[in-house]
Amino acid sequence: MNEFDKIFLSYKKILNKFKMLNIKTKNGKEITHKDLRYAVYVMLKKHTTCRWRSEKILSRRYYILDEGYKWLRYVYFQNEKKQIDADVEFFENRIKQYEELLKVKHNENWWNEDMTIKQLEEYFNRSNSSIKKAIRKMCDSGFYDYKYFDNNKVIISSEGVKWLCKNIFKQKYLELLEKYKMELTEMYIKAGYIYDEFFGMN
Repeated sequence: MNEFDKIFLSYKKILNKFKMLNIKTKNGKEITHKDLRYAVYVMLKKHTTCRWRSEKILSRRYYILDEGYKWLRYVYFQNEKKQIDADVEFFENRIKQYEELLKVKHNENWWNEDMTIKQLEEYFNRSNSSIKKAIRKMCDSGFYDYKYFDNNKVIISSEGVKWLCKNIFKQKYLELLEKYKMELTEMYIKAGYIYDEFFGMN
């Protein structure tokens, strides 16, 4: 097996792996080539920066990076949890693995400012009513201290913004995770490891 075959998988190889592992669709059916193509479409749409699919190479076929295969297996074709939760967990785990390999200390310094409701609307790209509903849910969960008033304006502390991101507006959290994961990926590549290098075959 050459280096290319260790890192990149054809659609046929992925389908064979799924069959061997007895991984099926949410309806319990065997995954078809059509199912896989759609899953890859979702993968590319959701994670545009990850570069998990090659350009057409060799016999004008697409290949999937091993990391992309793992996303398909543990996020898209899993049935145990909501896809957004599986997605977040996947990126958290990948980040941990990159940090351990690169000996990078984890520093999640993404939430360091208190925000008004207006600022939260812009940060999460959500309506005023969605933000207020999320704040109520946060308070109902026992985190009253994350909300305070300043000149009659509702302010959410940085810890509150973090809570909202991780528990309510998970898509924003996922975007932050992906951005950081790709920063680590670039460090990984600079350290001499292979990521999306196609060995001049495309």
